Amino acid sequence: MKTKITLVALALIMSSASLHAQIDGRTIMDNVYNRPTGNTMQATLRMQITNARGATRDREIVQYSIDTAEGEKKIMFFENPADVRGTSFMTWSWDDGRDDDQWIYLPALKRVKRIASDSKNDSFMGSDFTYDDLGDRHPSEDTHTLIGEETVDGLPCYVVESVPLEKNPAYAKTITRIHKDSWVGLRKEYFDSRGELVKVLEIGKREKIDGFWVVTDMTMKDLDRGSSTRITMNAVRFDIPLNDQLFSERQMRIGQPR
Repeated sequence: MKTKITLVALALIMSSASLHAQIDGRTIMDNVYNRPTGNTMQATLRMQITNARGATRDREIVQYSIDTAEGEKKIMFFENPADVRGTSFMTWSWDDGRDDDQWIYLPALKRVKRIASDSKNDSFMGSDFTYDDLGDRHPSEDTHTLIGEETVDGLPCYVVESVPLEKNPAYAKTITRIHKDSWVGLRKEYFDSRGELVKVLEIGKREKIDGFWVVTDMTMKDLDRGSSTRITMNAVRFDIPLNDQLFSERQMRIGQPR
């Protein structure tokens, strides 16, 4: 028996098809990447690393960022505990799609080390985040496909699959749930070349501060090792006076401005 389609139902179907035709995976990820984040920002971060046995290590960090004509610059200064105090980390992310430039200063070595491209998948300071995870991956580095829609914690989300264009990537693909209204990713899954889920980034809290959406609580879980790293962000301030010279190797050696 043939199904009878009323004019109202047909209109709804056409409207839905038109809506989906207006957006695709790349457009969604462009919106995520270009989400307003203010001209400058300062925040205090707490990083808690939990190993498979449940033992924890804490890190206290002060982070600054600045938006420039070419991209975004970020710098982190580790304040506590004593064994990491004086360490600093800097990332320059480029709007033209170039790979991020990253540096780390280790006070024990008294030198700034540039992070080589083949080291960006290494663990960052013993955490479950890699150096690459801490950068702003440009949408042009992956092929993005809208594969569905879901609800996460009551929020409507697009589900986007991203496949890296480079050879021998750290992950064969990622799948991200992105809130439709704020363009904030709420969950990201990382898959290896065998198609197995190996890591999950979960967003525990997002807040609108001074008109900007900010992820203030996130946890990266390594499913193979059974470890996790939680980063919480406090004392967030936007559009504060910052000098571009703060984002330099010289400042990495000097430490956080007082």
